[in-house]
Amino acid sequence: MCGIAGYFAFRDSAVPPSIDALTAIRDRMRLRGPDGAGLWTSDDRRVGFAHRRLSIIDLSDAGAQPMLSGDGRHAIVFNGEIYNYAALQAELEEQGVRFRGHSDTEVLLALYARDGDAMLDRLRGMFAIAIWDSERQRLLLARDPYGIKPLYVSVADGVLRFASQVKALLADPAVSRDIDPAGLAGFHLFGSVPEPFTLYRAISAVPAGHRMVVDTRGVGAAEPFAPVAGCIAAAGRQPLDRDAIHAALRDSVRHHLVADVEVGVFLSGGVDSGAVLGLMHDCGQMPQAATLRFEEFEGQHSDETALAAASAATYGARHHVRTVTADEFRADLPAIFDAMDQPSVDGINSWFVSKAIREAGLKVALSGLGGDELLAGYSTFQTVPATHRRFGALSRLPFAGGAARALLRTLAPGLLRRNPKAAGLFDLPASWAGTYLLRRAVLLPFELDGVMDPALAAEGLARLDPLGLIDRALSPDAGHDVGRVAALESAMYMRNQLLRDADWAGMAHSLEIRVPLVDYTLLGAVAPMMHALRPGVGKAVLATAPATPLPDAVLNRPKTGFSVPVMSWARGRARHVVDRSDSRYWSARVLAPLLGDGNLPHAA
Repeated sequence: MCGIAGYFAFRDSAVPPSIDALTAIRDRMRLRGPDGAGLWTSDDRRVGFAHRRLSIIDLSDAGAQPMLSGDGRHAIVFNGEIYNYAALQAELEEQGVRFRGHSDTEVLLALYARDGDAMLDRLRGMFAIAIWDSERQRLLLARDPYGIKPLYVSVADGVLRFASQVKALLADPAVSRDIDPAGLAGFHLFGSVPEPFTLYRAISAVPAGHRMVVDTRGVGAAEPFAPVAGCIAAAGRQPLDRDAIHAALRDSVRHHLVADVEVGVFLSGGVDSGAVLGLMHDCGQMPQAATLRFEEFEGQHSDETALAAASAATYGARHHVRTVTADEFRADLPAIFDAMDQPSVDGINSWFVSKAIREAGLKVALSGLGGDELLAGYSTFQTVPATHRRFGALSRLPFAGGAARALLRTLAPGLLRRNPKAAGLFDLPASWAGTYLLRRAVLLPFELDGVMDPALAAEGLARLDPLGLIDRALSPDAGHDVGRVAALESAMYMRNQLLRDADWAGMAHSLEIRVPLVDYTLLGAVAPMMHALRPGVGKAVLATAPATPLPDAVLNRPKTGFSVPVMSWARGRARHVVDRSDSRYWSARVLAPLLGDGNLPHAA
């Protein structure tokens, strides 16, 4: 796990960035890789790579980056882990390839030399990769199918720059800081900035599951090689086979344990993390587990500690319960905002549990993130299809939405105060994308002029095209409701918020967070049976995956999100229910320190 950066001056007339600028980008990501730093430039200085290292596989200097091939033709910087690298290395060795060490980075170099871009189809893991081919004068950028690892680019004056963080690119003064209204609008709609947008016009994300080629002709369009929706759509339909899903889950956890350092686990009181711990136990591990405790939740349903302790005892984990207080939250808040690469209304839980597991001396931890998206655990798997069927026909009537909102504001203002989303029921459910937006949005498009300058909001919505953005996550169509919602939740909420929050919060503590339930190979195994995941079935399958069952109290606990009393701490009140007014309040507090008050085009 690392931080990568680099540039390619692809136009003859372009002036390459200075070494100082590249070093500044690299060292803005120091916490992503405190174990080492590297820098390489081509002889003509038109290409430069930089790297910060967190040593996980092959701790020796043989795993250092940037790494060059033996013949000097190829150079690579890579962030992530390739969990099947040992099998790929054995395959290459059978064909006569010799390796200096046993890092997955070196395997990637050799695999690219043999297969070119087609190597991406062979990789199992999380990755953001940059490979330079000096003979072809060609840069390849690629990102894993789910987008677990970030990769951002900025193109200006014939130079492409890339890095693992938006804020790292901003360390180069040549990268414009002009705000993108689409990023602002996206944040207020979703609580996070949806890719490929960022808060800055000059910076965009390489889309998940895409590759991008840059050569002397210019920057090519991002091309998909592993779309989540496509995997689900191509799977067909098979009867539910619990044993097959159990085997696939166990296989994914086993692969995610590959490391030359100890691997821990985040442990809540729920099924997802408990099942991951149980499957680690089945793989012969007795890991350290970290659970957060909050005094505000003591004796309440939100208190995770007793259930987590029961799971830890069941599987023999060394259990660390870490109490987080309001004073610690306030003390950490400047560091949280500094680490938060893009604004988010979540991520505080990831920050503190990462802090806890790092205090235990670990560099790697598994998380149960992704179980709901894979196995239909969210309520949206019922509410989105039901809302689309119930209101879809009505909402297709011309002018129904605007007319209904006007009537509601006049005749039922109290209803709108209690449930502002009622105003979207008469037009958004016309499409799957609109229905998902209605159910998942923090604010709806017609509410944005209450938190942004109206002209800025209009420009942002036009650039963002939220319904088009969501609709693209559905293509190709899965052919059934569960698959559609799984694709939407994976490509929108999980990718843009949960995975991104895990990345910045974990990396801020020099911790690699691995997500075995977010695995493209696992998705391929589960997708043919997704259509059969009726309410509660998928999570029941996950709960019974370990050879030793989870404790009954965990199995029978009603589903709840992992709660943190953020609003209580931020406002100094003894409450923690996050309502829509809280979201408006918190979004303002997030944007102000990230952009600076003077740069905040915000009306709240």
